[in-house]
Amino acid sequence: MFDLTGMKVLVVGVANDQSIAYGCAKAFREQGADLAVTFLNEKAEPHVRPLAEELDAEIVAPLDVRDLEQQDALFREITEKWGRLDTLLHSIAFSKKEDLHGRVVDCSAEGFGLAMDISVHSFLRLIRGAEPLMPQGGTCMTVSFMGAQKVVENYGVMGPVKAALEAATRYAAAEMGPRGISVHALSPGPLKTRAASGIAEFDELLNDAAERAPTHQLATIDDVGAYAAFLASREAFNVTGGIHFIDGGYSIVG
Repeated sequence: MFDLTGMKVLVVGVANDQSIAYGCAKAFREQGADLAVTFLNEKAEPHVRPLAEELDAEIVAPLDVRDLEQQDALFREITEKWGRLDTLLHSIAFSKKEDLHGRVVDCSAEGFGLAMDISVHSFLRLIRGAEPLMPQGGTCMTVSFMGAQKVVENYGVMGPVKAALEAATRYAAAEMGPRGISVHALSPGPLKTRAASGIAEFDELLNDAAERAPTHQLATIDDVGAYAAFLASREAFNVTGGIHFIDGGYSIVG
């Protein structure tokens, strides 16, 4: 694994110990990084804070990405405590249940806008907040899904939303490149996470992925974390703008 000793990493999106964000945070910490971990609200804090403390996170703070004052407070705390940031991991997405389970063409403008704001524009806002803290360069990552590129049954409006996230990743990579900041989207195959549990008939998708993937294995949060740790390392400084599939090859199967 790659050495991240002394690197300062912000992880947004830990909900529990099955979260992709937790798998990444764990990998970052195992390689020596110092962590800042956020939780959504008071209801989420009891589930997230013990995990953050287990990983010796130096900063544990609330962040509802719709609350710009909270975001500003978070970056102020990072500035005061660390003075810089090396890596940002954004692993959050949201859609109203009726929009996720309904037809894309029936999605309300309000629901579409909300899903885009939380799942996509929040990543751009966080990159913008992190940029001044990365004067020597850095790494920004988000999490996508193959439903961005192919129609996945029951994925609903999150397909177009994740497609927008992947496009935003490419444009952000082009814009941040001259500053030495790389931007990536991690695209795991189907994983058993709390967020995925909202997708109808998700167990069938898991079974199909395991059967059809060349490795016949589902990816784990540890697999995603290992890849994220590489992208955060100095060795990956010249890699940017990609959609990185971590899915046992499921995405290549027709």
